[in-house]
Amino acid sequence: MTTMELAGLGPLHDALRDAGYTVIGPTVRDDAIVLTELESIDRLPHGWGVRLAPGGYRLRRRDDEAAFAHAAGPQSWKPFLHRSRVKLWEADRTGDGFEVREEPHPPARLALLGVRPCDLRAIAVQDRVLTGGRHVDPSYAARRSDAFIIAVNCTEPGGTCFCVSMGTGPQAGPGYDLALTELVGDEGVRYVVDAGTQAGSDMMDAIGAGPAASGDVERARAEVAAAAGRMGRTMPPVDLHDLMAGTLDAARWDEVTERCLSCGNCTMVCPTCFCTTVTDTTDLTGDHAERWQVWDSCFDPGFSHLHGGDVRASPRSRYRQWLTHKLGTWHDQFGSSGCVGCGRCIVWCPVGIDLTEEAAALHAEAASTDR
Repeated sequence: MTTMELAGLGPLHDALRDAGYTVIGPTVRDDAIVLTELESIDRLPHGWGVRLAPGGYRLRRRDDEAAFAHAAGPQSWKPFLHRSRVKLWEADRTGDGFEVREEPHPPARLALLGVRPCDLRAIAVQDRVLTGGRHVDPSYAARRSDAFIIAVNCTEPGGTCFCVSMGTGPQAGPGYDLALTELVGDEGVRYVVDAGTQAGSDMMDAIGAGPAASGDVERARAEVAAAAGRMGRTMPPVDLHDLMAGTLDAARWDEVTERCLSCGNCTMVCPTCFCTTVTDTTDLTGDHAERWQVWDSCFDPGFSHLHGGDVRASPRSRYRQWLTHKLGTWHDQFGSSGCVGCGRCIVWCPVGIDLTEEAAALHAEAASTDR
């Protein structure tokens, strides 16, 4: 491991840009910490934290200049890899019929700076969904293929975080090129850095980073371990796959869907939701047509539409589909949970529905029925 001072983030940022990367990272905008291209390291949210609650998100000023001491914001990294709108092809009428041109998907050289462990796992989940099977999403594959990932181990969990329950944090798992642990003290802010790939190690050598002091390494490990005990939420300690499968007729579904607006916010902010639909458009002459892939949501009443009507016509059926897939049948389909414990769906639900509370209520109802 090596240690960088805060000033060292500037050379890292510059080295990434010199290598042709577009650096994406967190910054403060519109009273939130959002992800955007960083032309300068000064745009990082130095000295900002957040307060998170069901249906509530607020910035707060910290007493230090930490850049990554905030929990998950309204965006995940999904929009930069699995884009919300992708043109698939376009066609023009010719004298002999139509000329169809498929849209190219050139690689995007992205450096993702500040990826939290829960989001790192989410990227791995989307890799499995969008590139791990017979049918590869070419846009996602192109943008993902050359991504350089700088993870940040979590030392400041939020009030809606539950990554420990899902086994996704607060220590970053595999999949990063570099992993930072931010240390804050009287001497300022510095970082313990772990290189996870040869590309990461080469980048550290390029900026002349030196070896970490053993005391800093021990402190970094201790602070990440302490964060595991400060999670704001927890899932019930049961097999969630079996719980979802065994409670399809539970009365709790009626209670939660009395509050659910079917707005789809939870699917839009979720770092692993991947559903899309296809739209076709033409110009007024009918001589030019385009096909686009756009994000969709299982909360859209028409998402499950088949000949004869919608399969899931009620809010109850749509909420149950979302939660049972996310926590249960995702295992059957992709071999893991679809939830990484980031808590975004809790924060950005307009009515504050908490999926950890719903899972606990389903477990309690099932336990009372078994007695």
